[in-house]
Amino acid sequence: MSVAHDNAFGPYTIYDLDSLPDEGKGYELADGWLIPLSPSPRHDMAADILRDRLRSAARAAGAKVHIQGPMDISTPAGVRKPDVAVIDRDSARAAHEANMRTFYGRDVQLVAEVVSRRSGSEPVDRVDKLLDHAAAGIAAYWIIDLEPHPQIAMHTLVEGAYAPPTKVQAGQTLRIESPFAFSIDPADLIDPENAW
Repeated sequence: MSVAHDNAFGPYTIYDLDSLPDEGKGYELADGWLIPLSPSPRHDMAADILRDRLRSAARAAGAKVHIQGPMDISTPAGVRKPDVAVIDRDSARAAHEANMRTFYGRDVQLVAEVVSRRSGSEPVDRVDKLLDHAAAGIAAYWIIDLEPHPQIAMHTLVEGAYAPPTKVQAGQTLRIESPFAFSIDPADLIDPENAW
């Protein structure tokens, strides 16, 4: 990795993040340090399926949201890049019209991370982002495990911190009503039939 500025060894800024060459790798910026992301084909397929299912449910519900991922979200620690995010549509429109680089955490209603087991990003997804997303005021944070069996741990913001998660295993159905009605069996996230 090369960085165009004098900060060869950090701390880094959002300008350093933007100046990284496009080598097919993604990075987040947290507390002045660049964190490499660790996607895989299975990870990407699960994120794509979740994103598509959320979009379909949002359309069916007439929800005024924008669903995207990965995307840059501003948090107190820096810039996080969740695999999937649901954002208030008016806030997303304003950000796009202003050509903003990041979305504000306060405008994000839900984020989801697909954990890459045994990677450097796993502890970040499980610990650091749990704190960052809560501090940013994001109402819901889902941590998705694909191994050994698909599971979604749903964290809900209560008085500025995430309550203990509700866990939904493969073969069960996750159901939510906010920000719109949505349901999914975590096993669907690793079924290639759902990727088409």
